[in-house]
Amino acid sequence: MADDSQSVIIRDPEILSGEPVFRGTRVPFQTLLDYLEGGDTLDEFLVQYPGVSREQAIAALEEAKALILARFGK
Repeated sequence: MADDSQSVIIRDPEILSGEPVFRGTRVPFQTLLDYLEGGDTLDEFLVQYPGVSREQAIAALEEAKALILARFGK
């Protein structure tokens, strides 16, 4: 799991009132989750938010997975 300085997702009170966003963007991580939950593909998300790279999106999902596994076990 990435530490805060390496995390692709950051929280900064100066950016969208502290909502978790992709590092270097103002795109909320929740937006990616909403797309996937709604049945859209990762590619569809990336077309709508070109400031987020495929690598960032996958890394963010991996970070979320690691946090869940750390909390609830495998």
